[in-house]
Amino acid sequence: MGNRLRSALTAATVIMLATPAFAADEAAVEGQLPEITVTARLRSEDVQSVPVAISVVGGELIDRSYTVNTQQLTLLVPTLNYSSANPRNTAFTIRGLGSSVVAVSQANDGLEPGVGFYVDQVYHARPATAAFDFTDIDRVEVLRGPQGTLFGKNTTAGAISISTRVPSFTPEAMQEVSYGEDNFLRVKASGSGPLIADKLAFRVSGLMTRRDGVIDNVNSGRDHNGIGNQAVRGQLLFRPSEAFQLRLTADYTNFESNCCTQVYLRVGESLRAPGRQYPALAAGQGYAPPSLNPYDRLTDIDADLGVDTNEGGVSAIADWDFGGATLTSVTAWRFWNWDAANDRDYTGLPIQITQHIPSRQDQYSQELRIASNGDSRLSYVAGLYYFRQVISGRPISIYGPLAAYWLIGPTTRANATPVPGNLLDGYGQDGATRFATNSYAAFGELNYRLTDRLTLTGGLRYTYERKNGQYSTFNFGGLQTDSTALNNAKLSILRAQSYAARDRDGSLSGRANIAYQLTDDILGYASYARGFKSGGINMSGLPLDSQNQPVLGTAVVNPERNTTYEAGIKSRLFDRRLTLNLAGFYTQVQDFQATIVDSTQTVALRGYLSNIPEVTVKGIEADAVAQIGANLSLRGSVAYADGEYSDYPAGPCPLERQGSATTACDLTGRRLSGLPRWSESVGADYTLPIGPGAFILHADSSWRSGYNGDPSLSRFTYIKGYNLTNASIGYRSDHGWEVALFARNLFAENYIQNLTIQAGNSGLILGTPSDPRMFGITLRARQ
Repeated sequence: MGNRLRSALTAATVIMLATPAFAADEAAVEGQLPEITVTARLRSEDVQSVPVAISVVGGELIDRSYTVNTQQLTLLVPTLNYSSANPRNTAFTIRGLGSSVVAVSQANDGLEPGVGFYVDQVYHARPATAAFDFTDIDRVEVLRGPQGTLFGKNTTAGAISISTRVPSFTPEAMQEVSYGEDNFLRVKASGSGPLIADKLAFRVSGLMTRRDGVIDNVNSGRDHNGIGNQAVRGQLLFRPSEAFQLRLTADYTNFESNCCTQVYLRVGESLRAPGRQYPALAAGQGYAPPSLNPYDRLTDIDADLGVDTNEGGVSAIADWDFGGATLTSVTAWRFWNWDAANDRDYTGLPIQITQHIPSRQDQYSQELRIASNGDSRLSYVAGLYYFRQVISGRPISIYGPLAAYWLIGPTTRANATPVPGNLLDGYGQDGATRFATNSYAAFGELNYRLTDRLTLTGGLRYTYERKNGQYSTFNFGGLQTDSTALNNAKLSILRAQSYAARDRDGSLSGRANIAYQLTDDILGYASYARGFKSGGINMSGLPLDSQNQPVLGTAVVNPERNTTYEAGIKSRLFDRRLTLNLAGFYTQVQDFQATIVDSTQTVALRGYLSNIPEVTVKGIEADAVAQIGANLSLRGSVAYADGEYSDYPAGPCPLERQGSATTACDLTGRRLSGLPRWSESVGADYTLPIGPGAFILHADSSWRSGYNGDPSLSRFTYIKGYNLTNASIGYRSDHGWEVALFARNLFAENYIQNLTIQAGNSGLILGTPSDPRMFGITLRARQ
């Protein structure tokens, strides 16, 4: 079914490419496509007049497609990729660039994301906050390429900008209840109206989502990887005059669940002694995983598991209209709390019994900008931006009775000293970390219309950032011994480290764009952009040398610099019944920041920040939307991206080459990990008027080709391509209510979302399987 559907989708995409911008009921009168308004350039514009690559997903489509979070947004926006072993370890990429796809990538607090995440103009520094469910969304804009000359934080790969629905001076309300298999329950509600006529309005919205886990533990009888999400948002809109308005927002989101674990995927072979690889280690304990098929979704983990995380904040957005220009102030404070327990060996063996990093993040931001009004020949945006964040953490790790057997072996490496079985029993580490960032920036962009059809754009940004990090840990427990060899063996697993590092960077970045209106309905453009991301600080401990000593020179990583060339066409055809957009790009990144796994150690795998000398990505993207009559709209998108390590002579060695004398492998010219070469999506909305309402049919399907899930590019970490289809059918009454049956993963496609190499270099590969098919029903009401 998967291959046949993939072929059908590919053929359909060639015929009807479309961007996921709206649902059928948003279509204009007489079968024409409506104008989609965006604020990508900090003023309301028709998306077809904005000379940049941008995808827009409207709130109606988000509701209709059951897109409940940013992960599911990737099914509608092919150029956006998402990887998450758990909410903390969340990474976004656009066109293959952003954050490293290694599962531990965002567990390192000293790494900035390359994809900016904004909600109502407020930057969210930790990608983990993007893992929560959407609440009362108006639209989502995904901007591709370096950003920073118009707003907020500087980002090198792109930005995800979410706009929530604003308070209304006309009373309105919405309620929605969805119930599905695995006790899936989602409740959403919102209400808005005036408090003082034409002066003060409010909006309150909230949601609750829960679902049983889809991975069963054969030992405890519990289910894992469930969903438990609650969110609430309150807003006030004060508009004393046409020239001034103030929008105040407070929000809080919580996620608690018996989550997140992975299951047996496969075993890879290395060059290590056979007795130190997974088959022999498992056989030595008479151990076998509960299933060798990851899609049985079975585990036997024996350590505590659970996620408890929440985030929230307050913001104030003030707009003053002075006639020729509008002055905007965006002030915000946000927090993020995280705690989770993990079984990092992912087996029923007591190897590692405790692993969690309680963390707290606070961020403060202030943006002040001025933007011209009207449609004059010269338009501009200029602003100042300040951002500060402080993240404190407590890394805790404790090993169990089988840790020495699994991680060290019967003797030490240095002099073959016999290793007692209880050497690491109770051996652990505790400590404290603190990372602080202060960022200052000035930015501006000018648009000058040379003729009625030719417009030139230029933008500059200067960013200065200061970062400070302190890392301190201590060891405890385990077998107490006077043997130097045994103590060194313990230190090879966990070594106390204490260091402080700082980094200061200042850089100029910018963009230039030329746009020509070929006809009233066809726009052509070409652009050049230079992006900058300041250096990072390793906040998960430093890699060790051959003597198990920290490599101090790796505490700070270099800044990342991105250069992107892009050209495209935006068009409306057939009397505005078809929108077709094309874009081609070439991106070169110097000193690409990524999390590298240290494969030179024969015991525990360690992830730390490092620079890849050069990465390049080039590709072509096409998207469009077609309105067929008054009742049918078709959408589809296709993206081709060819990414490679264009300069990486000393990369990590893949699993199959570990255990040899080689400590680094040349990956130059090899494909960039985490990037599917092909990504496609198609969708349709059909409305059939019947009586006082209409039957409504929605379907969307997404296909991605295979890619490697680990930067070392091991053949054992390849993730196969997959197709995912969602659909719903229902009846919507003219009286404001709607009932629909929905299906997620309609064809029960089995695929791997992400994978991990087990700590310890045994060769065991773990994966997060796809969610099984789910049917459900939804009731909606609007007033």
